Formats: sequence, C-alpha cells, structure tokens
Amino acid sequence: MDALDHETLVLLFGGLMGVAIMAYVLLDGYDLGVGVLLSRAGGRERDEMVNAIAPFWDANETWLVLGAGILLVAFPLAHGIILRELYLPVLVMLVGLILRGTAFELRVKSPPEHLEAWNTLFVVGSATAALAQGFMLGHFVAAFRDDLPAILFACLVAPCLVAGYMLLGAGWLLIKTEGELQRRAAAWGRKALWLTAGGIALVSIATPLVSPRIFERWFSLQMSSLMLVVPLLVAAGVLWLSRWLNEFDPVRDDSRAWVPLAVTVGLFLVSGAGLAYSAFPYLVIDRVTLWDAAATDETLRMILLGVAIVLPPIVLYSAFSYRIFRGKTTHLEES
Repeated sequence: MDALDHETLVLLFGGLMGVAIMAYVLLDGYDLGVGVLLSRAGGRERDEMVNAIAPFWDANETWLVLGAGILLVAFPLAHGIILRELYLPVLVMLVGLILRGTAFELRVKSPPEHLEAWNTLFVVGSATAALAQGFMLGHFVAAFRDDLPAILFACLVAPCLVAGYMLLGAGWLLIKTEGELQRRAAAWGRKALWLTAGGIALVSIATPLVSPRIFERWFSLQMSSLMLVVPLLVAAGVLWLSRWLNEFDPVRDDSRAWVPLAVTVGLFLVSGAGLAYSAFPYLVIDRVTLWDAAATDETLRMILLGVAIVLPPIVLYSAFSYRIFRGKTTHLEES
C-alpha cells in the first residue's frame, strides 16, 4: 500500500465509492421498487412480493453504509458540503427506510386486521426513500443550486428515479414469481419504463447546462461521436425492452425472464457512467474535486486496509445469499 501515490489512492477511493453507490442503487433499488409496486397488488400477491425480497434486503442496504462511510472518511471536505446541502432529503430518506424496515419486520407478526396498515406503511416508506434519493440526484446534477429552476428540476427527477426503481422491481419479480403475478409485473414494467426513460433524458439534457465545463466536455470534437452513441444505445435499449415487455408470455418466456432486469441494469450503468464522466473530477460540480476533498495519504492507506477487510465478506455474503435463495419464490415457500 505504501507504493500507492496520492493521486492513485484518491482515484481508487473515488472508484470504490462510485461502485458502492451504484451497487446500492441497483440492489436496494429493486427492493424499493417492489415496495412501491406493493400498492398495486393485493392479498396473496403482496405476501409473494415481500417474500421475493426478504432474504436480500438487509445485505443490499449495506452498500449505502459503505458508500457513505467512504465519503465521510476518505473525502471529509466533500462530505461536509454534501451533507449540509442534502441534510433535509437525507433525513427524509432515513425516515422512509426506518418506516419500511419497521413495517417489514412487523407485518409478518401482526394480527390480520393490522396487516393492511403495515402494508401501507411499507409502501409509504419505500416511496419516501426513493423520492428522497431522486431529489438528491437532481440536486447534485444541478450543482446544489438553491434557485427555483434547480429545485423544480430536482423535484422532476425524483419521481423518475422512483419509476426506475419500479422498473428494477418489476424485473426482479419477473425472475422470482410466476403465473398471473409475473404477467402483472410485466405490465408494471411497461408503465415504469417510459417515465424512467424520461428521467434519463431530463438528467442528460440538464447536465451539460449546469456547467460550461461539462458542456464543453460533452460537445468537444473528440467526444461528439461518443456522446452520440450513448443516447442511441439507451434509446435502443428502451425501445427493445418496451417491445419485449409488451410481448411477454409467462409460459413461453419464463426461461428468459432475467432479460428485462439485465437490460434495466445496463441502462442504469450507462447512465451512471455518463454522469460520472460529466462530473469528474468533481465531487461537488465545479466546486470541489476529488483531490481537494481527499484525506491525507496516511489516512487513506489506513482506510484502504479497513476496506480490504470489510469488502470481501460483504461481497461473499451477498453472493452466498443470492445463490442459496435462487429460484422462484413459490418454490422456496413450498420447500
């Protein structure tokens, strides 16, 4: 570790933080999406949907703790600025996660007459956390400006991220369920897809307008061809996924039920990579770079040792749980 210079350490921690945040968005995103979709189901379907995420949701939230922890200890200056700017939406997100966790644990132990109340609280908690995260994304893209257009933009991005989570959730349900619920998941995915595409377009249009530096990076002669390919790939993915969901048949297509989730993950990864490319090297757009915010070399090396100890068990536990609980939820219940 002593051989790593300051620039390499900073880039390494920036990459680790980005991976942790994206892992959280994808993994807890489908959890939150299923939670929001719970409002559209009833009776037995709700139990099956909750069972589809029950073995995984605790481990999925670990990535949020890891990403926030890296920001706190590796980039303390940026952590102070970002937390100050996002204090209220972070608080709202935590309240939503607490409500969701409480409802999740108590719904299985409550008498039947209280079950509907806990289901409602689960939906509200999931939607609240997802909306708060969407607002934070929009506020970050708008460089934490507090003028009315920036706030309105963040408010527009919020429901689009919820739709993205619903699309992830529908993709997960296609894999884990069967029959009528699987068919309904495809219908939910179709509706969520276009709002998700709208959110990607909103962020893509707004990002270069936030900063002349980002605008120049996007539309420079060297990058113009790449910046044309990326939206074309996203558009092709959206159109193909829309057609696939429209034609989905639970009997014929069950062996390929993983395809919508894979395509949705691809859309998130491409969008996340585009956002990271646009913002780099800034943690706070046009204000604080990775190197401005980084801790000392000694601190970074010590943290890297801790990450090397903590990260493998997180990855192994997640992989183990997904392997053990693979297959349809109904089959797991029967066994």
